[in-house]
Amino acid sequence: MSIDYASLRTAVETKMGGMLRTMYEKLPIGRYFRDSSDISRQLFIRHTIQTILRIRLARVADAKTLVLLTKTNPRAAQLWARYADEEMLHDRLFLQDIQRMGMTEEAVYATRPFLATQLLQGYIYYTLEHEGPLGLLAKAYFLEFVSYHTQREWNVNLERALGSGAIEGAKAHIAVDEGEDHIGDVWNVVAMEVHDEADAQRLQRYIDTYYQLFTAYLQELASSDGQLDLGTITAPKAGDQAADPATVHTPAEARQPAELQAAA
Repeated sequence: MSIDYASLRTAVETKMGGMLRTMYEKLPIGRYFRDSSDISRQLFIRHTIQTILRIRLARVADAKTLVLLTKTNPRAAQLWARYADEEMLHDRLFLQDIQRMGMTEEAVYATRPFLATQLLQGYIYYTLEHEGPLGLLAKAYFLEFVSYHTQREWNVNLERALGSGAIEGAKAHIAVDEGEDHIGDVWNVVAMEVHDEADAQRLQRYIDTYYQLFTAYLQELASSDGQLDLGTITAPKAGDQAADPATVHTPAEARQPAELQAAA
């Protein structure tokens, strides 16, 4: 049975949009970054350090994924190499932000990753070793989608609370991701590794797992600051709703691989 890739993408992005709505409803830390007028400087630094460490760790896993793809799907490998190249040094953008806030590069890279980050890496390598590249590709797809739909709102509030210097790199990162359509780029590689209904179900399972790891990270971040009072950030904003996949980054046909154009 052939895969309807457009419908699959819509289904997955509808799911991820719903996950973000649930996150805002259930986790005060999400609403804190988006809505609070009193952002903890230390919590923001801690969050940015963990973002930097995740990007640094991703470089190795992304390279391993490229090796696997070159053996079985060279066209997908070519597209993945292009994306990985664009993402390779994005940690430097976030590093510039917290350097302006007084952190040194040495202190950042000497920081131990959160347990949730370590668990994320363990799951990634498990899937690479035992299930192939789709698990890692699903992680990149999930993070690109989630970053786009959270960071744009968070950055507006963080800039208001901490000043523009705190998020110049973060804003540049989102601008690159949006300008290069990283959600669409990663989806194209994901789709080239979904060959049948079993693969489509695996993709959905991976997305479920990455949401669990994402919320575990947010909970660990919130609990890392014993002085942080999230009790005042209790009610979701009126009108919160899942992202509409019909309006999210449908890749321009010129950037869509010929394999997927033919399957459409």
